Amino acid sequence: MLRILIAEDNTRIARSLMEKLELFEDLKVKGWELNGSTLLNHLERNSGVEVVLMDINMPVLNGIETTREVKRLYPHIKVIMSTVFDEEHYIFEAILAGANGYLLKDERPEKLYDSIREVMDGGAPMSSSVARKALNMIRYQREHYSQPAEEYNLTRRETEILEQLATGINYNQIAENLYISSGTVRKHIENIYQKLQVHNKMEAVQLALKNRLI
Repeated sequence: MLRILIAEDNTRIARSLMEKLELFEDLKVKGWELNGSTLLNHLERNSGVEVVLMDINMPVLNGIETTREVKRLYPHIKVIMSTVFDEEHYIFEAILAGANGYLLKDERPEKLYDSIREVMDGGAPMSSSVARKALNMIRYQREHYSQPAEEYNLTRRETEILEQLATGINYNQIAENLYISSGTVRKHIENIYQKLQVHNKMEAVQLALKNRLI
């Protein structure tokens, strides 16, 4: 049973999210908070949740700031942004804050469920439009910043795989896109983690964006 906490200031949207989650017997909504401040208070009293669905535009403390605090205080909790905003700067700020995924609020229940399961397996789920914008953002960074802020000696193939990781796709999809085996992808990712001194995909993407490696 996966325990979910929702941060959402819109009552109608919050109820819609809860109705979607209640369709699945292995998910349980543990609470719903109206802003980031009350969510942090909830976690201080009881941090026994695995996933937070996080709105961005909330009063008192917004979703980006709250995500940063959640990841600092409770690094084991996965945070999936659940928002109507798919602008590039929101995506970028959410990734740097430590978000593990980024979904739009109109996703079907099955997509929401699959994304929660994917994030628990170490994935970085994104809505398709968000993934496209993330890829465009990476391309823009590469075109306008030719030199990374710090040198990590990534090979061309490792950089390509890191770009693919940033779009939220899985190992098999990366292998298909680059015409290599999934085993080769995993080996490259192990090398990337070692060179960047990180432990998972989201940490790798965050560091790469921050240091303009992609």
